[in-house]
Amino acid sequence: MKRIHISLAVAAIAALLGTAAAGAQALDAITASAPAVKLASTGIGKILVSKSNHTLYMFTRDTKNKDSCVSVSMCTGAWPPYTTSGKPSAGPGLKSSLLGTIKLSSGKKQVTYAGHPLYTYAFDSGPKQTGYVGASQFGGKWYAVSSAGKTVK
Repeated sequence: MKRIHISLAVAAIAALLGTAAAGAQALDAITASAPAVKLASTGIGKILVSKSNHTLYMFTRDTKNKDSCVSVSMCTGAWPPYTTSGKPSAGPGLKSSLLGTIKLSSGKKQVTYAGHPLYTYAFDSGPKQTGYVGASQFGGKWYAVSSAGKTVK
């Protein structure tokens, strides 16, 4: 009798894991087809977000199409460049012509918008967080970006 209960428990766990794996694969397929950069409404206005809805930031020390964070010790640990393996796509409300990439010394391609290299924040606690907008770190300020490519403070 104990063998039957154990077998049923193992079968139930396997079924749950299979369902979770199928759900994760479906989510990955949806995420893969999502735009690389989207526009989202937040408490500070409409800002650029990643395909997983995390706020995208620009760094005031950067110059047009030039990431300066990569040359500041520990900067990319807190503010990872938003990278892509292909051509980034723009979601509704964004101008594809303002979207581009720059090549980092690591060989990765960092997404840019209106010439601003884009970053995420490693310690964001969830989608569309704006509590770090205006943060002063690594010799500059970190702001969100509008659909026009302007800073959102």
